Amino acid sequence: MKKKIRFVLLLAAICLVMLPSLSGCENATTRANKTDYWGTIKKRGTVIVGLDDSFVPMGFRQKDGKLAGYDIDLAKAVFRLYGIKVDFQSIDWSMNTTELRNRTIDLIWNGFTITPERKHVVAFSNTYLNNDQVLVSRKNQNITSLQKMTGKTLGVQSGSSGAQDVDRYPQILKNRIKDKAPVLYDGFNDAFIDLNANRIQGLLIDSVYAGYYIKHEKNPAAYREIAGPFAQEQFAVGMRKGDVTLRKKVNHGLSVLYKNGTLKKINEKWFGDTAKVVKQPQN
Repeated sequence: MKKKIRFVLLLAAICLVMLPSLSGCENATTRANKTDYWGTIKKRGTVIVGLDDSFVPMGFRQKDGKLAGYDIDLAKAVFRLYGIKVDFQSIDWSMNTTELRNRTIDLIWNGFTITPERKHVVAFSNTYLNNDQVLVSRKNQNITSLQKMTGKTLGVQSGSSGAQDVDRYPQILKNRIKDKAPVLYDGFNDAFIDLNANRIQGLLIDSVYAGYYIKHEKNPAAYREIAGPFAQEQFAVGMRKGDVTLRKKVNHGLSVLYKNGTLKKINEKWFGDTAKVVKQPQN
């Protein structure tokens, strides 16, 4: 009985020690979600953007190590309107909202898809680009439909909207594939290496990435893209819910760039057309 009493007292003591720490974490998160940091950003003259630096063509490292991409050009163009520089920080994509909450970054701007799950934790800008999830395979695998993935190994990027779609609609792919679970990758580059080596037979991926990557392969005809029945996605900029002013600035910037033709030029540079461009509300 005495041992039981001592255990209960010890447990209570641990809880008392932990409570302030847990409360502090909760308060920090609450403050981050309620505070408008535009004044801080403007004062330092730099906004910090988090990205997966292997996401071609949205944001990626070139052979010389320099960052390039659609979202790189777009973010710079938006903040050039306000005389603010953009500091791009490479992050673990599966931890993007945590980085935002911890204030190590100010924005998630890297082909960031609006989803119901993400809406709970971040605020989104207006949509600027449409996207779809497609299944990429090598033609020699004879995968001509999603049904043909039965018993095959599927790859997805960890924390991506594609990974969420696999879980959200299990009857489409999850219940068919080997082990009823996809192989998770930190980036699409490694996934394509495994696809080419037949370690996976299909890759669920953003159409913007798939189209650009395959186009720049030595033999683009070796690949097959299959459109999935998933809902069309919208790319937007993610930020803390308290950053109301920052959201207004980003939305206004996108509107200006759409109106003056800059958004069109960026689309033509990276995609060769403007089919995926979303018309911006004029503020």
